[in-house]
Amino acid sequence: MIEFGSVLIVLIIFVVFTIFKGVRMVSQGEKWIVQRLGKYHQTLEPGLNFIIPYVDSVAYKVTTKDIVLDVPSQEVITRDNVVIIANAVAYINIVQPAHAVYGIEDYEHGIRNLVQTSLRSIIGEMDLDNALSSRDQIKAQLKHAISDDISDWGITLKTVEIQDIKPSPTMQMAMEEQAAAERQRRAMVTRADGQKQAAILEADGRLEASRRDAEAQVVLARGSEESIRLISSAMDGKEMPVVYLLGEQYIKAMNEMAQSDNAKTVVLPADILNTVKGLVGDKLKS
Repeated sequence: MIEFGSVLIVLIIFVVFTIFKGVRMVSQGEKWIVQRLGKYHQTLEPGLNFIIPYVDSVAYKVTTKDIVLDVPSQEVITRDNVVIIANAVAYINIVQPAHAVYGIEDYEHGIRNLVQTSLRSIIGEMDLDNALSSRDQIKAQLKHAISDDISDWGITLKTVEIQDIKPSPTMQMAMEEQAAAERQRRAMVTRADGQKQAAILEADGRLEASRRDAEAQVVLARGSEESIRLISSAMDGKEMPVVYLLGEQYIKAMNEMAQSDNAKTVVLPADILNTVKGLVGDKLKS
């Protein structure tokens, strides 16, 4: 009787354990892959599910949430043989878990390699300037290139973004040196233009000053001519007007010399009239 009771208890425990193994509670955001005797049998949806204990087993648990895959940076050579650094990030979603786990050994590793390969191919057909300024174009071509391939694995590519695309450190240094040289060249051109304009303005100033000096000399000559005419008519003499004007200029020059800081003593001739006449010479004798 005791042995029968022990067997019954063991049987009950076994039944409870079996029922427990046959009940599967799948969380929201997941799908489970069930294998029966080592072969794919079904995919369990979120919620309460039942399987056959000891025959069925949960082989994989796959998330149905969007997955963010970082694609490592890599060196890419452009069409004009410039090395640039590029990396990306892909947003994927598993829509057919069975294809994802049975179609490829490691879908994450496969997608990363596929993105890197496609990125090298796309940028390799571009020049450096186009590659640096055409992120949207690269993104569109990259998405088109890998969408069909990963769909065979039951995976949908939501989007792919180019995180960074820049010249290699060596190329970056060369570009900075080139930019510095260009800035220096522009500064030299600007400075030369400024010096040129300054020289032109200075020459224009000298020309204008010379013109004004010439006009002033003409005005002075006309004034002297008018003075001589008036004095001649007043004194009714031929040589006296000229002597008068020359004497006036002579006395003015002597006065300026006397006021100069370098002048010490100024000696005037006793006979100023004959002295002035001597400056003119024989021209007054007519």
